[in-house]
Amino acid sequence: MTTWLNMSLQDGASPIMEQLVFFHDHVLMIMLMITTTVSYMMITLIRNKQTSRFMLEGQMIETTWTIAPAIILVFIAMPSLRLLYLMDEVHNPSLTLKAVGHQWYWSYEYSDFTKLEFDSYMIPQEEQQESTFRLLDTDNRIVLPMNSPIRMIVTAADVLHSWTIPSLGVKTDATPGRLNQTSFSISRPGILYGQCSEICGANHSFMPITIESVPAKHFIDWVSKMSE
Repeated sequence: MTTWLNMSLQDGASPIMEQLVFFHDHVLMIMLMITTTVSYMMITLIRNKQTSRFMLEGQMIETTWTIAPAIILVFIAMPSLRLLYLMDEVHNPSLTLKAVGHQWYWSYEYSDFTKLEFDSYMIPQEEQQESTFRLLDTDNRIVLPMNSPIRMIVTAADVLHSWTIPSLGVKTDATPGRLNQTSFSISRPGILYGQCSEICGANHSFMPITIESVPAKHFIDWVSKMSE
């Protein structure tokens, strides 16, 4: 989760998010090189006092500053397109979870199990404990197995919402009357936090998402307990 004065992205908890962080750093390095080169050229031009009334054209430099940006764009576009296709792919999911956005809470359905569904509300401030986070913890956490491909189906019952977990690199709009699909795999155990990322009314800020990532054995035990 985000910590105080954290200026960078959250630590990736899924392979896709790790690739997104690498791509972010890749683009920043390209931007740094462009900024450095342009700044050097501008400073050189400002400080240069030489003039020549016979310099009428510069075909070589014009060719260079046309081809160079095209090459740079290719170096940005190729990993970007690769990531877009990877994020859109669903690889034989071992579990399907359906999230339904309401004003202002989430309800979840584990489609692979019978009668395993629940609502998830934010814990009120007066009921919080020292171990919980304000505006982020919920009364019912989503429990998911780690290292397993998860298919996420997102929709809404009233207005537009957005199911977002930054550390997983997942952000899917919840639209009434429409099923949106995404997939992810959690690479480590722990508790992951997110929030609704679409302005959906007065209590938009109070729709947190809490995922508890556990080993497969613990997940099976949790399902057996919830199905009793």
